[in-house]
Amino acid sequence: MSLSPSRPAPRTGLRFAVVGNPENRRTSMFADAVRAAGHGTPRVLPWRDVLRGRYAFTPGEWVRIDSPGENAEVDRLLRGTDDPARVEGTALWHRRFTTVLRDVARAAHRAGAVTSADPEDVAVMFDKRRCHARLSAAGVPVPPALTGAVGGWEELKDRLKQARLARVFVKPAHGSSASGIVALETAGPGRVKATTSVETAPDGRLYNSLRVRHYTSEPEVAALVDALVPDGIHVERWLPKASQGGRACDLRVVVVAGRATHAVVRTSRHPMTNLHLGGARGDLDAARAAITAAGGTFADVLETAERAATCFPGTLCVGVDILPGAGWRRFTVGEVNAFGDLLPRLTGLPGSGAEGLDTYAAQVAAAQVAVRRTERKEHHHDTTA
Repeated sequence: MSLSPSRPAPRTGLRFAVVGNPENRRTSMFADAVRAAGHGTPRVLPWRDVLRGRYAFTPGEWVRIDSPGENAEVDRLLRGTDDPARVEGTALWHRRFTTVLRDVARAAHRAGAVTSADPEDVAVMFDKRRCHARLSAAGVPVPPALTGAVGGWEELKDRLKQARLARVFVKPAHGSSASGIVALETAGPGRVKATTSVETAPDGRLYNSLRVRHYTSEPEVAALVDALVPDGIHVERWLPKASQGGRACDLRVVVVAGRATHAVVRTSRHPMTNLHLGGARGDLDAARAAITAAGGTFADVLETAERAATCFPGTLCVGVDILPGAGWRRFTVGEVNAFGDLLPRLTGLPGSGAEGLDTYAAQVAAAQVAVRRTERKEHHHDTTA
């Protein structure tokens, strides 16, 4: 079924609300999509109020759960720190955020409203260890990873040696937007290199920066890892990735209602391809051609993303990071993002049903389709009862 409405949808009683930050670009772009679909302006429930329990839903509302990021007050409420650039505090953030999400979902259910995301899905997506395990159990290809907790640098060194892993990503278990991620290379006793956007202050505290840097002394790397460990870390093999124009690349695929609708290539001179760290959009047509030349199909990439999305059935939209292997021959899932839909000016893939729609318009259309389907079922039940 196509997601693209040919004209504003007829009145269905569907009303939209957003739990988000009014100044967040995601929230404003979603509001634009709701208005364009003929539903007026959605009601915005600011995260700062929701976190304090000041919110309520109304029957029939479709409630988008948006990112709580990009607001210093909200970050302080979730992480207990006055400096949003700090890396530490992600475990506390995860506990508080998921607790509130569960409360929101229960309140919506009691009011007869529907949320865009299942709180348990989101809790897993924001725990890289659990997300990796869920994907792996479902047969979705993921990088090999260490299992169990890691107690610190010395233990990590021993476990990497036992697993014969010389190049790994060390990721904060509950991080996002590359916060705290370390691309680690070990080449024998005392020979290490850590590539990261983390800046270590003289007092040992960790801060995010927009500059990717390299640490090459073992004491520096040990201090970095030991500072990340209390919040939990996920360690997985650093797979050699395909390149485009001499830059490492991956793909972000947005899946809406189980269907891959949007895709973008991200390239970088660094192991992390995030746009705020100097990454740039690549050429999707060139990527398609490289995949075909290697004997594969782009449909295989989209199918991999859709398989990953099926692991989170209660969530309307996820962003799946696909890691293309060197030579564009193999594809693994690096991350599944609950808020991975911020791709401005990108319209739907041909044949996706979201042609001409951005990621937010595609979600509005999917919500409309779901509501109409429910209404037809209820009407059928009423007439046959």
